[in-house]
Amino acid sequence: MATRKPRAQQGPDQTSQHPSIAFAIPPPIEPMLAKIAEELPTVGTFLFEPKWDGFRAIVFRGASDVFIQSRDLRPLDRYFPELHDELLAKLPDGCVIDGEIVIATPHGLDFDALQLRLHPAASRVAKLAQETPASFVAFDLLASNGRNVMSVAQSERRGLLENLLAGIDPPIYLTPTTRDRAVAVDWLQRFEGAGLDGVIAKPADSPYQPGKRAMIKVKHARTADCVVAGFRWHKSGKDTVGSLLLGLYDDRGVLQHVGVTSSFTMAARKSLALELAPLREHASDNHPWKEWAQVNDATTRMPGAQSRWSAGKDLSWEPLRIERVCEVKYDHLQGNRFRHAAIFLRWRPDKPPGDCRYDQLEVASAYELEKVFGASRRQR
Repeated sequence: MATRKPRAQQGPDQTSQHPSIAFAIPPPIEPMLAKIAEELPTVGTFLFEPKWDGFRAIVFRGASDVFIQSRDLRPLDRYFPELHDELLAKLPDGCVIDGEIVIATPHGLDFDALQLRLHPAASRVAKLAQETPASFVAFDLLASNGRNVMSVAQSERRGLLENLLAGIDPPIYLTPTTRDRAVAVDWLQRFEGAGLDGVIAKPADSPYQPGKRAMIKVKHARTADCVVAGFRWHKSGKDTVGSLLLGLYDDRGVLQHVGVTSSFTMAARKSLALELAPLREHASDNHPWKEWAQVNDATTRMPGAQSRWSAGKDLSWEPLRIERVCEVKYDHLQGNRFRHAAIFLRWRPDKPPGDCRYDQLEVASAYELEKVFGASRRQR
């Protein structure tokens, strides 16, 4: 099973307290979630929306202040002071809106920059707020004019949200939506170039269901052949493999760490420990990542490196001789790495490690975010 994407609450110095201000619905509220599917539904009536790649956030607008809640029910306001002020100034009193915090650049969404915003130092937060200001993309409405509307059908909530945000301007946006499956399929392909993560399908007649996987998400998926350069032990002990470390060669012939795959049953994990044992012999002698095991700072993306995002987890790893190749399924790249954990498909004994290069990967064509938001106006 692929790991979840990093959540906003994984930053340091978080607190579970929320302000004692009167809101239309008192926080915290668990956000409604989605289950993964291979394709968009063909039967039933759905509202289709782009899947944004950012930090999930529910915004509570009271009479005198705003409270921004993360997916894990923690406050986010201190990390996005510029967004807090904009939400307070532009949202009407008595609303609660579900959405996503993103950082938009001329090249699309930047999740790396978003992660850097979760910094313990207020001075650093203030500096980043100026350099990489955040935006909020609204996609559902939980309360309007002080009235709880979670029991209202999704299609009606969308209409209320459009009315509420009519004339809203950046950095607050309304996500595009369509009822046309063919349009959504087109979005699934085109919007990836803007850094979006897929498409969400919401049953048109469903209420808002906190904590329930009541929506459907379809993500971009493609395959790659990768070098298996090492592994990490499973938390159960050193007779069980937790994840395989994957590599690809760049155009200089350097093996780069691109991510992990950990989609194994417990039986397969134990079998892997035995199967990979011979490849551990003398693996460190000429391993391309030999020095990385000792790296311990927050600026590297190498295996074994600790950072504030790892929260003290054991990231030690075991090198393997560069002999094995596996095929994995991945959704998309973030920089030069897989954005999420890849899914193991099969071993490729027919493929030499040297053939596992970046140039095999499909690269999404660039697509401007302005066109994504333009789709919102066209599809209403």
